[in-house]
Amino acid sequence: MATIVPFQAVRPTRDKVCLVTCRSYDEYVNAELAAQLDFNPLSFLHVLKPAFVNQQSIAYEKRYRQVHQKYQDFKNEVILVKDDKPAIYIHKIITKTESYTGIIVGTSVEEYRNNIIRKHEDTIAFRVRLLKEYMKYSEFNTEPVLMSYPDNKTIENWIFNCTQKLADFEFSTTKKETHYLWKIDDQLEINWLQNIFKKTDHLYIADGHHRCEAAKLLAEENDDPNNKAKDYLLSYLISENNVKIYEFNRLIKDLNGLSKEAFIKKLADDFIIKSYDDHPFKPANKHEFGMYLDHQFYSLTLKNKHFDSILNALDTQILYDKVLLPILNIVDLRNDERIEYVSGKQSLQDLKQKIDDEEFEVGFILFPSDINEIKALADNDLIMPPKSTYIEPKFRSGLVIYEL
Repeated sequence: MATIVPFQAVRPTRDKVCLVTCRSYDEYVNAELAAQLDFNPLSFLHVLKPAFVNQQSIAYEKRYRQVHQKYQDFKNEVILVKDDKPAIYIHKIITKTESYTGIIVGTSVEEYRNNIIRKHEDTIAFRVRLLKEYMKYSEFNTEPVLMSYPDNKTIENWIFNCTQKLADFEFSTTKKETHYLWKIDDQLEINWLQNIFKKTDHLYIADGHHRCEAAKLLAEENDDPNNKAKDYLLSYLISENNVKIYEFNRLIKDLNGLSKEAFIKKLADDFIIKSYDDHPFKPANKHEFGMYLDHQFYSLTLKNKHFDSILNALDTQILYDKVLLPILNIVDLRNDERIEYVSGKQSLQDLKQKIDDEEFEVGFILFPSDINEIKALADNDLIMPPKSTYIEPKFRSGLVIYEL
């Protein structure tokens, strides 16, 4: 049984929303971030980065309290306004190639703790603690956890009918995306949707594992019985058929002392290797990999496809078990400085260029995972290797804010 709750969101005013919302701040390079802060006084980046110039010299607690103060300034200036009563929200995102529609609600921290909300990625304790402190002192969250639910025709029809009405917000971004937001605050409608989700056995985290874990710590520290907001996670629920999953390709800085010929000979123990010369190769099936080395593309097809677990059948795990660990001696996928990850959204030309420029020695191109693999791993309490998936949609900060 999945619990969803409405909440009183804080949102930009309709006339300012396109100026306020921004991408997650870690998506900006420094020059772009500085330009946004210089030329757009309404950008939510001013809230997220109030001490941009010298922030690294400021203690975490002080920095996060500055975030809270800047957030209050935006509310005092009526750039942000709190809704009059609890609601749920439908958010539609149209990109150049995709369209996503989901429901913004609160989901239960307790259900995350009890595995009704299921995960497929591990978290880094240090990042979780930092994020928990951020939420504690800023007293808000504006980046929902992306969760999928099983395809449901009833919910799909309801969303379709709701989105035929005039949206509360409609705006475009410099990334050529169009965003729509509808507020649903009719209590009968909310009750109906809650009952629909009560029949859903599990929700699956697609993106936002650190936010979930941080929210759990925050709820455990909550000593105010009247503060129920900390018992819930800001969440964006989307049908599993509407989630877009890209691969993360791997770039490696050296061949661990091996010559090209010796490296390929070792690969041949486990893979059928075919050269494509300088013609780009992208795998079309599971257990097939692309490789770019010394100005040549190759296909690597796994020879032995018998696996003793769901995890060991995962392409990112296969690459680690057969290549990265035993041949290239890359043990720690999170922290080894010899490896870098490139989203599958980026072109193969970008990967090729980095190797041609001698920043890296070899690149591996993977076939993306699918939602069924993610669910199977989560159902069996198994964890994907780091950087196994790049998942969309991505949510804009400052669009819907959940106060803690």
